[in-house]
Amino acid sequence: MAVDREQVLKEAAALLTRRATTSMDEIARAAGISRATLHRHFAGRDALIRALEERGIEQLARAMDAARLEDGDAATALRRLVTEAEPVAGMLAFLFTENQLFEGEAVNAGWARLDGRINALFRRGQEEGDFRIDLSAAWLTEALYGLIGAGSWAVHEGRVARNDLNHSIVELLLGGIRRSMEK
Repeated sequence: MAVDREQVLKEAAALLTRRATTSMDEIARAAGISRATLHRHFAGRDALIRALEERGIEQLARAMDAARLEDGDAATALRRLVTEAEPVAGMLAFLFTENQLFEGEAVNAGWARLDGRINALFRRGQEEGDFRIDLSAAWLTEALYGLIGAGSWAVHEGRVARNDLNHSIVELLLGGIRRSMEK
């Protein structure tokens, strides 16, 4: 039986986004393969995490493309981004907290490309006069990742309704970064 690598990654992501301490045995069982087969495809947990990170980077890049970050005003583009990123929020939450993420040039380059696109969106909002200028675009990018991750965990734990997630993230972020029109 041929092993579908994408299916294994999908199962691993589903488990790890719910419980980061999921064992390789549990991942193999969920994917319907033996632990030995899993290890033939991923030398260990680190290799699996790196593959998941590459997958997460690709998924977020597709979400950014679908959100059309360059179209319309920055606040509307941000709303679209949060909506498009929602299906991968659990994966982002997991990746955002994994300590292996800070290793490897290729992976860091992938995150740098994503960060650059989001930073550009926040800078554009600042230049348009809609977003606060006393908070850096880099900080706003990290805040966005954090809110998406925290929101995903809150939905998973039943503290926030899935239907409220996008609205909650966008309104909290925009409410905190919009430039006050009052003097």
